[in-house]
Amino acid sequence: MSIRVLIADDQEMMRSAFRMILDSQPDIEVCASVEDGRAAVDEARRLRPDVCLLDIRMPKLDGLEATRMLAGPGVLNPLNVLIATTFDLDEYVYRALRNGACGFLLKDMSPALLVEAVRAASAGATLIAPTVTTRLLSHFALDRSDKTTVDAAPSEPLTDRELDVIRQVAQGRTNAEVAENLYVTQATVKTHLANVQRKLGVRNRVEIAAWAWRTGLCS
Repeated sequence: MSIRVLIADDQEMMRSAFRMILDSQPDIEVCASVEDGRAAVDEARRLRPDVCLLDIRMPKLDGLEATRMLAGPGVLNPLNVLIATTFDLDEYVYRALRNGACGFLLKDMSPALLVEAVRAASAGATLIAPTVTTRLLSHFALDRSDKTTVDAAPSEPLTDRELDVIRQVAQGRTNAEVAENLYVTQATVKTHLANVQRKLGVRNRVEIAAWAWRTGLCS
């Protein structure tokens, strides 16, 4: 089955470019294309796409707030949201991920990276623009007094290998890179990540990375 994608951007040129790239893939189809954040939320709730690709600066409702409404804490059956923006600002990245986004991309990315990110998001994984990965994840270490973030103790002890995987993820590495660095298969990495998510009570690798930075595992 095709990965169904909703695109929301106030620039028609960007919507058309994203549609052309994604529709050219045999396993991806654009099911909706809208120009403002309110329409993005309404259409996403109606269509339940596999991935929502949102701009940040949009009329009526910005992409960060739309992300919170579609994927934020407390949302039942959250959707997979990717942010694609021109603005490489820490405050945007931080808020997007805190609001539930599973990826953050810059609009000057390659078509291949966009396709990879959509596929990753549809599978519940995360892809963040390499230029901002380490910098943005380290920001989770700056405000340990904020109890709205994921910083609870694991429900079960984490194994040494699980801690190794967490450290790799917190540095922004992909499953393939983690597997290569730890001399294991990608299937093994996925198993460890699934166990870590269960023990930490988190939904994705972004929250795993947040936990690692905020608890000092990566300091």
